[in-house]
Amino acid sequence: MLHDRDRIFTNLYGRQDPGLKGALKRGNWDGTKHILEMGRDWIIDEMKASGLRGRGGAGFPTGMKWSFMPKVNDGRPHYLVINADESEPGTCKDREILRHDPHLLIEGAMLASFAMGAHAAYIYIRGEFIAERIALQKAVDEAYEAKLIGKDNKHGYPFDFYVHHGAGAYICGEETALLESLEGKKGQPRLKPPFPANMGLYGCPTTVNNVESIAVAGTILRRGASWFNGIGRPNNVGTKLFCVSGHVNTPCNVEEAMGITFRELIDTHCGGIRGGWENLKCVIPGGSSVPLVPAEQIMDAHMDFDTLRALRSGLGTAAVIVMDKSTDIVKAIARISHFYKHESCGQCTPCREGTGWMARVMARMAEGRAQKREIDMLLDVSTRIEGHTICALGDAAAWPIQGLIRHFRGEIEKKIDQYSANPHSEPVRVAAE
Repeated sequence: MLHDRDRIFTNLYGRQDPGLKGALKRGNWDGTKHILEMGRDWIIDEMKASGLRGRGGAGFPTGMKWSFMPKVNDGRPHYLVINADESEPGTCKDREILRHDPHLLIEGAMLASFAMGAHAAYIYIRGEFIAERIALQKAVDEAYEAKLIGKDNKHGYPFDFYVHHGAGAYICGEETALLESLEGKKGQPRLKPPFPANMGLYGCPTTVNNVESIAVAGTILRRGASWFNGIGRPNNVGTKLFCVSGHVNTPCNVEEAMGITFRELIDTHCGGIRGGWENLKCVIPGGSSVPLVPAEQIMDAHMDFDTLRALRSGLGTAAVIVMDKSTDIVKAIARISHFYKHESCGQCTPCREGTGWMARVMARMAEGRAQKREIDMLLDVSTRIEGHTICALGDAAAWPIQGLIRHFRGEIEKKIDQYSANPHSEPVRVAAE
């Protein structure tokens, strides 16, 4: 478990002043100029040594990602873009940083931008985040007023921070679709290559990072890579924000050590499973886009990237959705399928046509109005969508269905048998219309 002295997000619950005065008391902006004086290479090497892996879902090493930015400026400006389009169902961590610890993010953005030769950072905020945008903009204004950022700031490195509000499209959480939207275009993913580090925002070298990944940078650089690397498990180090929802006694957001076991996370911070551990059915461990894991596999599993990948799922954004035995798991996955069908941008044929087809089949299976041979057909179609689209939304739509069939095929068959025995029963409502 994480000791209080090792917590980075010390105002996660908003019990202290989120403004500049409160941030300074908590140690934000302390020694920022000294860190900048250490130089670009030192910062990147320290981030690499820290072992920080991206907190947006993919888990790519952050320091390495920063190092991809060109070392020599060819005349084009460099940009940092922060992805605050937190639209993954079950995920609610970045919004707490924006509301309660915004200066942690702004300082981290300045340090990251310096390391990559960028003089401007853009943050793209989810369309539904109104209070979060207001809170962040207030903090940005405070930082400008105190000359912590700006063209002529006290740190000696010109840096501007721009807040951009999206319009509520899930697809804009994909980094290249986010860049398209930021440029004023339709939010659709770009083909890669070229990668953003070579040609990103406005055709310039760009790095896109998650809010949490940037917000922890200042503390890591202050306290040292060895401190951060000493928390957690090998290749899965540091602290992590977990968003726990569903059938637990006390749903919460909590900062914990990467690699804490699921049982310890739930018992310590969530008051246990509703109805006791024997009532646990399954868990979606990383937001709705990762496959579910049945109770017997997840109970004592470590909550980190590598352990969950070995369970054919993923840590994702660490949005832990807990489901007990009262859950109609077929209906739950049908609801998720409806979401991905609704949020597909329509650019790629496998996703545009496949998500709609899968959602319709899942809706019938939730009612039992299907045939058992369609289960294998659905699984086959999901594999034809997975890996055949420009971005990962096709994978995100396919994986929950694959997890359902892998672990709970019997429940689908049971619904089909029940409907066959009583075809005039009341249909199951799957999604709001």
